[in-house]
Amino acid sequence: MNKRILLGITLILGVCNLSSQTIIPIHTDRTSLIFSVEPDSTLSFQYYGNKIQDCTYFIGKQTYRRSDYGTDPLAYPTAGGRFFNEPALSVVFPDGDLNTELKYIGHKDSIIVPNEVYQTTINLVDKKQKLNVSLVFKSYCENDIFTASTIIENLNKKDIRLTRFYSSFLPVKANRYYLNTFYGAWAQEMNMEQSLLTHGIKSIESKKGVRTTHTENPSFMLALDEPLQEETGCVIAGALAWSGNYKINFQLDEFNLLSISSGINPYLSDYKLGHKERFVTPEMIYTYSDKGAGQASRNLHDYARKYVVYDTPHELPTLLNSWEGAYFDFDENVIKKMIDDAAEIGLEMFVLDDGWFGNKYPRNSSKQGLGDWQVTQSKLPNGIGALVDYATQKGLKFGLWIEPEMVNPQSELAEKHPEWIVKAKGRKITTMRNQWLLDLSNPEVQDFIVETFKRIMSENPNIAYIKWDANRHVESVGSDYLSVDKQSHFWIDYTKGLYNVYSRIRSLYPHLLMQACSSGGGRVDYGALKYHQEVWTSDNTDALSRIFIQYGTNMIYPASVTGSHVSATPNHQTGNQTSLKFRFDVAMGGRLGMELQPQALKPSELTFARNAISQYKTLVRPLVFKGDLYRLLSPYEEHGFCAYMYTSKNKSTAITYVYNLKYQGRTHFPQIKLSGLSPQKKYKVKEINTMDEKSVFWGNNQTFSGEYLMNEGMNIKLTQCNSSAVFYLEEVNQ
Repeated sequence: MNKRILLGITLILGVCNLSSQTIIPIHTDRTSLIFSVEPDSTLSFQYYGNKIQDCTYFIGKQTYRRSDYGTDPLAYPTAGGRFFNEPALSVVFPDGDLNTELKYIGHKDSIIVPNEVYQTTINLVDKKQKLNVSLVFKSYCENDIFTASTIIENLNKKDIRLTRFYSSFLPVKANRYYLNTFYGAWAQEMNMEQSLLTHGIKSIESKKGVRTTHTENPSFMLALDEPLQEETGCVIAGALAWSGNYKINFQLDEFNLLSISSGINPYLSDYKLGHKERFVTPEMIYTYSDKGAGQASRNLHDYARKYVVYDTPHELPTLLNSWEGAYFDFDENVIKKMIDDAAEIGLEMFVLDDGWFGNKYPRNSSKQGLGDWQVTQSKLPNGIGALVDYATQKGLKFGLWIEPEMVNPQSELAEKHPEWIVKAKGRKITTMRNQWLLDLSNPEVQDFIVETFKRIMSENPNIAYIKWDANRHVESVGSDYLSVDKQSHFWIDYTKGLYNVYSRIRSLYPHLLMQACSSGGGRVDYGALKYHQEVWTSDNTDALSRIFIQYGTNMIYPASVTGSHVSATPNHQTGNQTSLKFRFDVAMGGRLGMELQPQALKPSELTFARNAISQYKTLVRPLVFKGDLYRLLSPYEEHGFCAYMYTSKNKSTAITYVYNLKYQGRTHFPQIKLSGLSPQKKYKVKEINTMDEKSVFWGNNQTFSGEYLMNEGMNIKLTQCNSSAVFYLEEVNQ
């Protein structure tokens, strides 16, 4: 019998019930998540790791925990009863009761996608109060992914108040725990940091409301027993699908048990539920790998591309973005010339960035006009449509920048609708980047954004791409729309309002390409990716910085969603000076674009750019968008190199990138052992993106076995700081 049919039968029948204990197993192809129902109807956690098909051995399992040391690991612990660590759920009931004690009443298994996706819903109720809690687990079999979310329903006739409402709770047992998280700031996103967890609680969180992923990302890789390795060792990776405030706690207790609670940040977010109202948490995504961080990343990437990222089958077009090439200083002639240049070097789309709107307050700087979405007549007298038509004639698609969640104080919108501004009554409205924030908890504001979007698209129906930006976070929170007793709902209702806007726009424009930008990498999360095809990884376009930013980003998120641009030198953010080749070699590790003034390039550089873009479209892009990522050398190591590769699913082609980050003298040459190839196959190795015919690899244009390339590897003469090489591998029959 087909193993997927067997798996379906296991999930549908997924209960082992001997005597007074019930075991509930949930499986993917290679992993298992196992719970048990105790004699007193408590739902306990038993196991997460490599697949255990026979669940009967968990019957009667003992942990030797004394009762005065709290409970054994629970599936979803609450504030109440004998549990005294960080709870997943805490509720204040109408009678003032602060305790919640859940008991199991049943569960249901269902098929979402036959042979691919299954769902298990475990139903719990409070032993005293009228409260229902459902734990919802989805298993993505081939990708070894579990997602967890929670549904909380109030059946009391009076309001209850939720003070914690995490999506999931996962106990983990190992000897040591090495937590790898991602931190940074604007222009420094997704740096990696590893720490050995000690007893107590470590949290990664955001309280910013908007732009929540700049300083920390709601994702992690947890290495068990040993520090994180690429292709060996046990790893649990997690990511939260939510674009608002989040919190992920790692609590190591006196039993050396690590408990991971994750979900919406409860900070100032007490949430009232009326009679029969339900609160649905965002999904927490988990994968387990016994083959290191590399396999965990590949699990997440495949899952994201198939089930999460909006409209994923398409490879995204290469593009020229106007921002760093023109900023606010442009007119129709300047933009048309940039479109000419983009077409000449083989790019596929032109994107007009900030500065195209506002008449009473023309958008000639960041100080005014935001929110007034009419075309600036003095700059573009023939409108956006003339530029769209011009680009189309040149064979290019056309994209446009918008920032609909924000408004300048100096704008017609702010003058007309002061009640739409996020502000605390009686307090000064704080500005950031000369902006205020629109209140997306308000349905009228949501309607305004959707109608504005519809108007722009109806006037310019051939727009193919929208860059959706958001350049400030929440400060001095307050809503004129929300009632006094529900001001704490703002943090959650803003994000729900944003998702409602996204959903309505997607129903109207299902094939429109949309990038999630938020001052660069402020909205890099799986919640945003449900509505976008890509994210803008960082406003920092410096190639050297981007090596680190993209390396960290692609630990969790696939390269197919990573916008990466070639920009000017010296770089406008860092001042670094790097060769055009180095900048292209880095940008070709994601969705390739350019963000400079092409007129500033020399004829020889334009020729190189034209060739590099052509090679990217024909050789590189299919691998970046659909291939498997293998990281070979980390930029965080002292050797000063970074190397990684993408391999096609059938292992017939691959692309390998090598970057040198420091001067190596005359003695240090990287030995790059490749990965993900077929040992039996033969591969021709060809260096691409060369400035001349000279290669840094003695074996260029020669054929090697996969066995040789993965065990002996490629020794490369790459000694100069900020130098790089890209190699295309293709299977040959000999």
